[in-house]
Amino acid sequence: MNETYDVVVIGAGIHGAGVAQAAAAAGHSVLVLERSGIASGTSSRSSKLIHGGLRYLESRQFDLVRECLRERALLLNLAPELVRLVPFFIPIYRETRRRPWQLRIGLGVYRWLSADPSGRYATVARNRWHTLDGLSSEGLTHVFRYQDAQTDDAVLTGAVVRAARTLGAELKMPASFLCAELESHGCLIEYEHNGAKHCCRAKVLVNAAGPAVNKILTHCLPQPAPKAVELVQGTHIILDTPFRQGCYYVEAPHDGRAVFVMPWQGERLLIGTTEVGIDEGAEPTPTEGEIAYLQETASHYFPALGNLPVADAFAGARVLPHGDNRAFSRPRDTRLVTDRETQPRLLTIYGGKLTAYRLTAEKVMANISSSLPDRKPIADTRTMPLRPED
Repeated sequence: MNETYDVVVIGAGIHGAGVAQAAAAAGHSVLVLERSGIASGTSSRSSKLIHGGLRYLESRQFDLVRECLRERALLLNLAPELVRLVPFFIPIYRETRRRPWQLRIGLGVYRWLSADPSGRYATVARNRWHTLDGLSSEGLTHVFRYQDAQTDDAVLTGAVVRAARTLGAELKMPASFLCAELESHGCLIEYEHNGAKHCCRAKVLVNAAGPAVNKILTHCLPQPAPKAVELVQGTHIILDTPFRQGCYYVEAPHDGRAVFVMPWQGERLLIGTTEVGIDEGAEPTPTEGEIAYLQETASHYFPALGNLPVADAFAGARVLPHGDNRAFSRPRDTRLVTDRETQPRLLTIYGGKLTAYRLTAEKVMANISSSLPDRKPIADTRTMPLRPED
């Protein structure tokens, strides 16, 4: 006999985990199908930041920045062991494209959007520049300091999955989605788990497969029209050396892109990211060109890093809307697409930000509520603590 769920979620990345938690908190029966491992894809290959996205102000994505900053504040309260504020430094040189007045405006707007009176920025006095982890002072004119938050993305995702499971959500892993037949009031889903084929029914199927979302749609009947997207690979490198003062937000001298140089796991440095288009279905893999780009950027600002070998590198794929402009300038908002306007049977999540995963899940639930039975909520994700594994 087929099992029946209110919501079936494909993917246990941060957005799949968030939807599972939100649906279970609302009292719904939930099944999560994960092909390989929790946070095994993009959700463990990000820049590890819980932030508003200061650079998104340049492309006037004010609503996105405001939402992310408010979610940052929420996560600092809900997950103090997983998300913490750290100092960020922005050095300005004579040749830096973004001028001091632009940074002052941007940081002022960033604080205003956060609605956090403690989130003030400051300038670092010249007599303190020598303490900044070997930052080059040649041509340096200003250093700005502000705060944002860091996390371990995979650990945070795992905490959200555990929260969902404590509320009754089921996780099957490894489990491969095979196909779905969209019926008049729900869908029939076929999947493989531990080598055996299974079927279940759901009121709504949520496609949270990250870079594979359009591939999932090809296995749904009738097949929904996929959205035109581009997959953009972001590479990070890791160096075995510590930084003590905080994170650095620098401008790549080659093309002006924002690059982060950040302490990671105590005694290491995490440097990223890049933006290189890849084909759908391709496995994100750091290229020699990306690694060299990040090494050159880091050593330009921190000359001592130029002598260090790369200890590790990883790449993750992001889903961006198709466009003619550079990926760096492309909108980063999340797009929720349903198979029909009323009583949807299938919802697909395109894109998304780690920081805003909880709010995205709220929006998913609002979009599919008309298809779900009335249930009594058992928790609220706005107040439910998230903790690391014991």
